[in-house]
Amino acid sequence: MKKQKVSSAVIRRLPRYYRHLTDLSQAGVVRISSSALGKSMNLTASQIRQDLSCFGEFGQQGYGYNVESLRDEVAEILGMSRSHTIVILGVGNLGRALIENFSFANGGFELTAAFDVAPELIGTQISGIQVYSIAELDQYLQDHPTSVGVLTVPQSAAAAMSERLIRGGVKGIWNFTNSDLHVENSGSGVIVENVHFADSLLTLSYLISEEP
Repeated sequence: MKKQKVSSAVIRRLPRYYRHLTDLSQAGVVRISSSALGKSMNLTASQIRQDLSCFGEFGQQGYGYNVESLRDEVAEILGMSRSHTIVILGVGNLGRALIENFSFANGGFELTAAFDVAPELIGTQISGIQVYSIAELDQYLQDHPTSVGVLTVPQSAAAAMSERLIRGGVKGIWNFTNSDLHVENSGSGVIVENVHFADSLLTLSYLISEEP
């Protein structure tokens, strides 16, 4: 249960906690102190405690955290047990790569369908996922309530496709079109996560270009 409004910085650290705790659990670590957890994640013990206190009381003084229990708690906070459904719009190279290689299930999502405009793709399956015509999107969303739409369409189609997803009742949009989408003023309540591969690469460029 959240105790306060949680900052974006804390929210974006939660997946790191989950991933790290999963690694520790798989390595056979049963319990860990906030100090040891912070050190292994390059965070301070106080930061660990402060982040987790946003959601409740975890751990015991003198014992630390039970790794598996804390991982399960973080998974619950992240909504990984809520059976989210997801569809992909655009089955080009990136869309196909996500379908074939990204484990949506590990994040608590069920990939249910993909949509495209290419006649040679419509009606086919990719790794067991049916590809529909984009013309069928509105009816599909009406018949199959969907949590999230993934946009891997050309940049020029991003706004129109996001509008159709919003009208279709999605709660979130995972946007890979390299065009920032902002729907805060639409009144829809839809959350957009804009992903920019180039930003990450340019950040790396800066870091490796710095004088030693």
